[in-house]
This record gives sequence, structure tokens and C-alpha cells, in this order.
Amino acid sequence: MQTARAVPASTVLNLRDLGGIALGADLRFRAGAVLRSGQLSGLDAEQDSQVAALGIRTVVDLRTADERAAAPDRLPPGARLFVADVLGGNPGVPPARLRALLADPVEAEQLLGGGRAEGMFADTYRQMVLSPGASAAYRAFIETVADEHARPVLFHCTAGKDRTGWGAAVLLMMLGASREVVRAEFLAVNPVVRDVFADRVRRFLDAGGDPRIASAITEVRPRYLDTALDAVDERWGGLDGYVRDGLRIPDAVLERLRDALVVPDRAPAPSAPIERGEEAPGLT
Repeated sequence: MQTARAVPASTVLNLRDLGGIALGADLRFRAGAVLRSGQLSGLDAEQDSQVAALGIRTVVDLRTADERAAAPDRLPPGARLFVADVLGGNPGVPPARLRALLADPVEAEQLLGGGRAEGMFADTYRQMVLSPGASAAYRAFIETVADEHARPVLFHCTAGKDRTGWGAAVLLMMLGASREVVRAEFLAVNPVVRDVFADRVRRFLDAGGDPRIASAITEVRPRYLDTALDAVDERWGGLDGYVRDGLRIPDAVLERLRDALVVPDRAPAPSAPIERGEEAPGLT
């Protein structure tokens, strides 16, 4: 099953192009239009010329204010920043403090020990579905993707796995991807994230950290996605209700998304950069 294509980059964590993912019978996600990643604080556009060549117009940062202050994005050439803070109402939850927790086994044990790590991460996914602030952030992200002047769009959080993973899941489902396809894309980031955090995890374990906490922090798990999907079904009766009443996405935005991003399975991939022209108006 095809998942997002990894884009070679030495200074950007977990950079992936959603292009090519199946959106139903004989339909695919348009290549080069929407990409996902971890934070861009280490981006070196000269070293990563392939990143510069993507023609990114808009970077959507899903992180909290504290995360942005600690590791500000370095934007690709010509890109503009749009902040859509998913966890702003609760910045102390584990996904927003991933690196800090790996650096402090004592605090990690106090917060996540005793087998609580996976449950607390799963609870955060539930918050990402039910919190009005998170819904507003994901609505802003979706509306940005739907804006032809904003694409290509790169969206990210810290590691590109939790907030970014749910954002990708929502966008894919809105465009017709099955839950099986969404699950495959959600879990596909694990090998890269494990590799990126391997040294931090080793130091964490050497300092006496619990390996169960380390794995819950540095992985996404089926339970996390299932918790979010269950919240969608329980509160809104399914995806349509979530999009309409939870995210409050107008029908016109859905139509623009489908017109722009859904292509026939065998359509030739557009050359990069795509949709590059005048600067995107009105984005900050």
C-alpha cells in the first residue's frame, strides 16, 4: 500500500510528500502539492537544494508558542509562515514536550511512568479531536491547503508524527482515503522517527529511563489513531459530522480541495516546483 513519498533532506526531519496516496478507486493525491515534516529549525536551504526546489509557498506550523520560541522555523526560500497551534490550550501535554521528556528521565517517570505513557498520548489524540482550539487549528490548516495561492503547503509539528499525523489523516479521509490507507500512512513514519531519536533514546535509557516511556514517546501506535477515530465517531457520528460540525469546514472548501488535490491514478505527476507564482496574499 502506497504511503507518502520520502523527500531526501538532510536538515529536515521526516519530510514526506502526500502525492500518490490512494483516495478511492483509480484516484490519487496530487504530487507536490502538500507535504508533511518535523520542525524546520535546522533547515539549510543551500545544503538541501531539493527542499528549495519544492517551491513551498506556505509553511503551516502546528506547534505551541513555547516550541516555536525554542526552535524557530527556518523557512524555505519564498515561503511564508502560518501558525495553527493545535495544543495551545494545553501546551504541557507530552507531544508538545517530547524532547524535554527524553532529556529528563525523572520528570518522564513522574508524568508517564507506571504504564501511563501510551494512555496519556492516546488521551492527547482525543483532545486533538474534541478541543475547540485544536479544531480551529485544523480548520485553519485545511482552509490553507484549499487556497490555490498557498500551495504547495508544508505542514509540521515537532517530530512530524502526532499533530501532523492527525492532520494528514483528516485531510486524506476528507478526500476519500479509506481508514486502512490512513492507518498505513499514519504508521509509516515510525522507522524514520525511531532513527532520528535513537541517540536521545540511548542517553535516556543510559540515565535510567523506562524503555516503555521512550517507545511511547518516539512512536505512533495504532491505539493513538484509533482513539482519535473513536472520538470522531462518538461525538459526531463519523467523518462527515466531524468535518461539518467539529471543524466547520464549508462545502466550498471541500470542493476546492477535491478539485485541486484528487487526480486520476495514472495521471502524470506534475513537475516540481508546482503552483509557483506570485506570493500568497494575506498569509502571515
